[in-house]
Amino acid sequence: NPCFCILRVVKFRRTGESSRSDEDVISGEHEIQIEGVRTELEPVELEDGAAVPKEFANPTDDTFMVEDAVEAIGFGKFQWKLSVITGLAWASNYAMEMMILSILAPQLHCEWRLPSWQVALLTSVVFVGMMSSSTLWGNISDQYGRKTGLKISVLWTLYYGILSGFAPVYSWILVLRGLVGFGIGGVPQSVTLYAEFLPMKARAKCILLIEVFWAIGTVFEVLLAVLVMPTLGWRWLLILSALPLLLFAVLCFWLPESARYDVLSGNQEKAIATLKRIATENGAPMPLGKLIISRQEDRGKMKDLFTPHFRWTTLLLWFIWFSNAFSYYGLVLLTTEFFQAGDVCSISSRRKEVKAKCSLTCEYLTEEDYTDLLWTTLSEFPGVLVTLWIIDRIGRKKTMALSFFVFSFCSLLLFLCVGRNVLTVLLFIARAFISGGFQAAYVYTPEVYPTATRALGLGTCSGMARVGALITPFIAQVMLESSVYLTLVVYSGCCLLAAVASCFLPIETKGRGLQESSHREWGQEMVGRGSHSPGVTRSNSGSQE
Repeated sequence: NPCFCILRVVKFRRTGESSRSDEDVISGEHEIQIEGVRTELEPVELEDGAAVPKEFANPTDDTFMVEDAVEAIGFGKFQWKLSVITGLAWASNYAMEMMILSILAPQLHCEWRLPSWQVALLTSVVFVGMMSSSTLWGNISDQYGRKTGLKISVLWTLYYGILSGFAPVYSWILVLRGLVGFGIGGVPQSVTLYAEFLPMKARAKCILLIEVFWAIGTVFEVLLAVLVMPTLGWRWLLILSALPLLLFAVLCFWLPESARYDVLSGNQEKAIATLKRIATENGAPMPLGKLIISRQEDRGKMKDLFTPHFRWTTLLLWFIWFSNAFSYYGLVLLTTEFFQAGDVCSISSRRKEVKAKCSLTCEYLTEEDYTDLLWTTLSEFPGVLVTLWIIDRIGRKKTMALSFFVFSFCSLLLFLCVGRNVLTVLLFIARAFISGGFQAAYVYTPEVYPTATRALGLGTCSGMARVGALITPFIAQVMLESSVYLTLVVYSGCCLLAAVASCFLPIETKGRGLQESSHREWGQEMVGRGSHSPGVTRSNSGSQE
């Protein structure tokens, strides 16, 4: 007698380098399908003579990868929690500490009577710390885990952030802010951890929405400065700005280690436990079968970034990240300078007048300056929305190129000696697009590198960005004294070159899954063990990598 049964089958289509089959393209099916009634299954004889469908004889013969499981489980409650925690790291450990630079510099310039080069050095030393540590944090994250590197960097930043509020003299605050920068260099690894838990269709949108937390952090820092600076002063601003890191440090204990990292380091049981936890929180079925393990001992090696497949990508990305940070932080510093001058054309004459006065003469930020600073900071929000709308339509490369081009165009428009209102609008648009381009780079970089070098790739790119941020104070604050127009030409020209570099990137990652290994075949060390979930089996009908 034929055996009839109802069988739920979870079908996987691997994402990554492989292309979809013609049937998949025509049908437009999702990565997961639940099929209904199956009939005429080939029976399998048991020892007592009973017959059962063949698919029930050994439901764990198939294999799956972490990418398959993440796509099968989908986006749910777990990812929402992870989004908030990652966003908190972005707001407290990154945005607020960066925004302090444009507020602290003019304050210490007046209070400690610092010359312009020392004011610029106060900003640059933070980026020196970030530049020197970014690659180190990336290496730690690839060798010992994303969660480990992130926790250490957050606690480091919290400790030295609070200490910097007690700096008695200039040399002390210079050292302590440099150590704060050293800790901030590990924050981009939160994006690595975040991206490795996201399904392909949600990845770009979710990483871009982290920029909302950056905007929240910068707006909060400006509002905090408005309340604290006139009464308590800059020391309390530094201390209070570091306190949100304490909340993130506590929440870090909830964070799981990346299942992709566990797979690559050979921790199969830990990876399966993490995937089961996500499936439980999301209320989704965990696929049966054998989790493929590809242990790779050589992780986080710099030479892997310069293999023939990645060499050109790495070099172009380094320049793109350099230009992003150089232009973004340059604009943040220029905004303060332009608002204090009133308009672009009078800034050079204003500088000369200040030089001619007593060295004790300086200008604190006024309430109007804080208000305009807040408005330009709010430009981060429309920048996110524009980038969010175009990144999955025109791709990552074109999004970055467009962002650089618009920033360059707005910089050139400042040559027209516009008034304060038009100046605010141009700075608003320029900041919206350069921040959107920065986030597009944060989407593209983790997608283009495999798991074995993903953290290192992002870390080295972040390090190159800090080189740009290190140089930019001497352009936005020192060169500005000599020529406003030369300063604008430098920023505009740099972004034009970065737009060209974005177009020449060899790999477009739109619609592409995260690559698990730098090897094209998973043949190093394959270990599979079953992980059970009642009533769900996998079929082999998906295309393979």
